Amino acid sequence: MGIERKILAGWLIDGSGEQVRKDVLICFKDGYIKSIETSKDPNAYKSYGLNPKPKNYSNATVIPCLIDSHVHLAMSGSVDPKIRQFQLKADDNDIRGEISNRIRNHLLHGIIAVRDGGDKKGHVLRYKRDCFIKNTDSFNLQTPGSAIYRKGRYGSLIGKPVSEKRNLAEEVTAHEKSIDHVKIINSGLNSLRDYGKRTLPQFSEYELTEAVKAAKRFGLKTMAHANGETPVKIAVDSGCHSVEHGFFMGYENLQKMAEKKIYWVPTAITMKAYSESCQNIKTESEIAKKNFDHQLEQITMAKDLGVPVALGSDAGSPGVDHGKALIEEMKIMVSSGYSIEEAIRCATFNNADLLGLKEIGLLEKGKQASFIIANGNPSDLPGSLQNIEKVYIKGKPMND
Repeated sequence: MGIERKILAGWLIDGSGEQVRKDVLICFKDGYIKSIETSKDPNAYKSYGLNPKPKNYSNATVIPCLIDSHVHLAMSGSVDPKIRQFQLKADDNDIRGEISNRIRNHLLHGIIAVRDGGDKKGHVLRYKRDCFIKNTDSFNLQTPGSAIYRKGRYGSLIGKPVSEKRNLAEEVTAHEKSIDHVKIINSGLNSLRDYGKRTLPQFSEYELTEAVKAAKRFGLKTMAHANGETPVKIAVDSGCHSVEHGFFMGYENLQKMAEKKIYWVPTAITMKAYSESCQNIKTESEIAKKNFDHQLEQITMAKDLGVPVALGSDAGSPGVDHGKALIEEMKIMVSSGYSIEEAIRCATFNNADLLGLKEIGLLEKGKQASFIIANGNPSDLPGSLQNIEKVYIKGKPMND
């Protein structure tokens, strides 16, 4: 049997979205939480008579470890065109060390699980198969291998086109070996030249519906890259489990997603990063900023409608760095009207639900003792996550 440990936390945000709790004693053993109790006298923690005595974090806030539901581990957030071209052309030997470093960056920010959005050569899938420690307690990596798109349309940066010999559903079936979910691209990118310009859907509702059915036969969820009213409507009506990005999708799609409980992953930080990284190109910077502002309006609508939101940073996009970008996405949620408790729920419980992770994302009795200790009180969040005091993973401090 393991050692029983206890910590005294000044504040606890448990991931449920409920209000912060003050002065709590958390007891955990063998990697799981035994109890969470309100401390009647937090200043007397040394006289509890408990063995072992609790570690005192009475000036800190405890939250569940974070999850990023949309990353691209095969790419960095560099804005240097030469570096990005090298990463797109790199082989496994060139990229594997970089993937390890990006996972380390996530861990240093208290992120213990990520959902990858694919890369054109399947680097991350092979990394997971060949290099990743199986059944690791410290990090959960889920990947679709390569995203799937229609030949001649957007998608070559992160995926492979549907073969001329197969339809979309058959392509999904061909991809199913050892992947964790299916990624389908059903629109283009947001224009940085024509504000609000929509692209046509890549697949029909029938094609996407059959593809989702094919994925379900293998127990796989489908994440759909979709921007604009029509591509998002097709993704929602076809039964995709999440809509990625969803720029300019509009009120009716948000309303339907709320009714069907389909997750939305807004990745708003991407447009903010573009607006800041391309300031030498005035028009593109201004349109990226307008795209970002419009996405903030949609995030506020999503909150009012009750759309389930899962936080993903799209780390690996230009200007979007692995690890810290998720914290920036949380700041965006708060600026859009979410309380810090609600924003943390989106990055913990909701993400765990989307990824099918039952043991993490919520701090309660019986759940995994994986949590972040952030210096300061809840009003310092999410900024205080840039300088974390300590991360516990399955009951052990990460530096152990």
